[in-house]
Amino acid sequence: MVLTLYPILFLALHLLPGVKNSMVHLNNNGYDGIVIAINPRVPEDEKLIQNIKEMVTEASTYLFHATQRRVYFRNVSILIPRTWKSKSEYLMPKQESYDQADVIVANPYLKFGDDPYTLQYGQCGEKGQYIHFTPNFLLTNNLPIYGSRGRVFVHEWAHLRWGIFDEYNVDQPFYISRRNTIEATRCSTHITGINVVFKECQGGSCITRPCRRDSQTGLYEAKCTFIPEKSQAAKDSIMFMQSLNSVTEFCTAKTHNTEAPNLQNKMCSSRSTWDVIMDSDDFQNASPMEGTDQPPDPTFSLLKAKQRVVCLVLDKSGSMSSEDRLFRMNQAAELYLIQIIEKGSLVGMVTFESSATTQNYLTEITGDNAYENITANLPQEAGGGTSICSGLRAGFQAIIHSNQSTSGSEIILLTDGEDDEISSCFEEVKESGAIIHTIALGPSAAKELETLSNMTGGHRFYANKDINGLIDAFSRISSRSGSITQQAIQLESKALSITGRKWINGTVPVDSTIGNDTFFVVTWTIQKPEILLQDPKGKKYETSDFKVDKLNVRSARLQIPGIAETGTWTYSLLNKHANSQMLTVTMTTRARSPTTLPVIATAHMSQSTTHYPSPVIVYAQVSQGFLPVLGINVTATIETEDGHRVILELWDNGAGADTVKNDGVYSRYFTEYHGNGRYSLRVHAQARNNMARLSLKQQQNKALYMPGYVENGKIILNPPRPEVKDDISEAKVEDFSRLTSGGSFTVSGAPPAGSHTHVFPPGKITDLEAKVKEDHIQLSWTAPGNVLDKGKAKSYIIRISMCFLDLREDFDNAALVNTTSLIPKEAGSIENFEFKPEPFKIENGTKFYIAIQAIHGANLTSEVSNIAQATKVIPPQESSAPALGTKIFATSLAIWGLAMILSTF
Repeated sequence: MVLTLYPILFLALHLLPGVKNSMVHLNNNGYDGIVIAINPRVPEDEKLIQNIKEMVTEASTYLFHATQRRVYFRNVSILIPRTWKSKSEYLMPKQESYDQADVIVANPYLKFGDDPYTLQYGQCGEKGQYIHFTPNFLLTNNLPIYGSRGRVFVHEWAHLRWGIFDEYNVDQPFYISRRNTIEATRCSTHITGINVVFKECQGGSCITRPCRRDSQTGLYEAKCTFIPEKSQAAKDSIMFMQSLNSVTEFCTAKTHNTEAPNLQNKMCSSRSTWDVIMDSDDFQNASPMEGTDQPPDPTFSLLKAKQRVVCLVLDKSGSMSSEDRLFRMNQAAELYLIQIIEKGSLVGMVTFESSATTQNYLTEITGDNAYENITANLPQEAGGGTSICSGLRAGFQAIIHSNQSTSGSEIILLTDGEDDEISSCFEEVKESGAIIHTIALGPSAAKELETLSNMTGGHRFYANKDINGLIDAFSRISSRSGSITQQAIQLESKALSITGRKWINGTVPVDSTIGNDTFFVVTWTIQKPEILLQDPKGKKYETSDFKVDKLNVRSARLQIPGIAETGTWTYSLLNKHANSQMLTVTMTTRARSPTTLPVIATAHMSQSTTHYPSPVIVYAQVSQGFLPVLGINVTATIETEDGHRVILELWDNGAGADTVKNDGVYSRYFTEYHGNGRYSLRVHAQARNNMARLSLKQQQNKALYMPGYVENGKIILNPPRPEVKDDISEAKVEDFSRLTSGGSFTVSGAPPAGSHTHVFPPGKITDLEAKVKEDHIQLSWTAPGNVLDKGKAKSYIIRISMCFLDLREDFDNAALVNTTSLIPKEAGSIENFEFKPEPFKIENGTKFYIAIQAIHGANLTSEVSNIAQATKVIPPQESSAPALGTKIFATSLAIWGLAMILSTF
């Protein structure tokens, strides 16, 4: 059964952050700059602030001891939404915002519980995006379920800051160990408990029975649950079950369970969480604090979000006259003022060349034509040199002159010129507290431009020759308040080179989550084209319905009256000129209503700077609220300074660059470097042919919901957590289109275009599975590429052993499997291979370990895959687990005669 989910109302209207510019830094063992932001839709509640303070204070001490006196929380800002009443103790924020916060406090999307979790989709050791706590989690007593809130915060902080993963596995809660015992997936194995099935529950009392083994898997049946003892001696691990009182440490190399089929072992090549933490940047120079004193309690600052203030600082120097740059800047700036900036914002404008001129002090953008006062002053002529600092200083003054503070205000800085003196105002920029978004136009823009964005937490963009790059950049600079229904959404942004006297046609789907404040814009380079636009019900709009700008910026705009019709919109453009010309089509909209949650796409690179030959990863997240959107086509376009474009299809398959399958995060490695300099990223997400669906399952990387515990031989249960049944775990999503800019990144050390050598091996296989069928072993995995996750590998090396450590520590000397009949498939395909494990003999109880490497055409080899386990056993006469109250956790595995599937990472 698949549930159809129409526009979902009321809950959790958020923008999910894309590129993160965390302000956290570690100084003398203390973390400063932590931002905890409350969503605008959370009702005002003083207790919420108090509980956040108590949680962080407790977490600081727990973290200090868990890291062996290395780190604690020192300075924390709590960002209060504008929807709450003002108070004298609330200060003005600087770069702090909901969109860039380390922790967000927001309602859950749909009523699927209050599990704290961290949005984390990077590789091992890479920082996460944000921690999400719900108000209900912070306001109610969850002590028996998650442990104290301070402990939970440390669990999530480890995800966010150090890029480690959970040591449990909800989907595979048990595994068969090398000692032929069924074990709960956990770290460390010193944590004890019992395994039971709950037969019937009334009130807080349940009838239980021992777990039975599943005849298909050899493991316990699906309903079997591990219940830990309340009293434990084990101190680790925080990433398994921080709720246990005894747990105060992370698993170390000595206590780490390398066999457990959990995400930590899969993503971090079976390394312990403590080993990964110790390799982090934080711990490279963080020695344990001397003495026995506790660290000081954290200091909290309460900041209240303010009305949005934006000042455009636009370059009109002589170089802007080339390649129609001034024209294109004006077209994009006008579109931003009319279609993108949120109503109620204050906007000013400054232009600069060798000196700067204030064109407009702050003007409130209201529902009328207030923007015209600004667009009328867009520069019409270019001339002079380039003084970026003069522009920034004038921008600050334009904000101050209007009785606003530069602190927390935003500046959109666009320039195409070089400027050797840009660093002279870096300190002023820091002191201002403003957020600087930079748009580099063309290949000669000042090389230090991005430093301004990096130091202030702003976006960074690069635009080349066509108008779309500028439009995409401006469209991405939306409010950071968390009020997603106010923000503009880009549906179409296309550049079309059309020969003389020719028509071109296109379509844009409009789904039922959007349609308010919808604009359709056409620009041209020579002559205005003929325009035909038709809505899904057949209503037609013609050229005469489009408004042409008075300033002759070669654009025509139609605002769709009311709410745009749901369905497929069709457009046709006729180039009436005899010569070819470039036409562009842009369509933007907003959420259908203040209570309708739209589908959103965000994108970014794994790094903003990279040095060849390091690969980088493209990430795109597509979601509705906090729920991932699955089954869609996501393509990334990466463009270099010389105009070279690479198009990548992004995947959500849990292989290669993608951490988790079906989490709504689409990923791919980027390796096709084409010289040095700035590269831009643009992502198009499309749902086609009714294939898209919304996942209603719980998030990954979260604190484990403890079902109960055993005390004095009795099971004490917690309330059952809200669950989504398998048959309604997905909801249909209409066809849609979303475009977004992922900003820019900078490449250095790359060879000139066309002179690459083979440096990237095939990607590591992380999903190898094995099972025994009669006297053969059957393998399956996702094919890597010849170059990481692109192309087709030359061949595979498969090795087998009856000893796990042989493969893990000495793969090259393990027995080789004959793979002459195995021809690798294209990256992303599912591979299946069956072989007879000669010279080994398959008998009852025989256990095999298998691992695989992929080979590049230039004989580069991938890392060794996860180690898969295959066992043939026969069923015992008695197939139940120990009775309730039995203290022994691990159960000896009798010999079964059925195949069993297990992956050990």
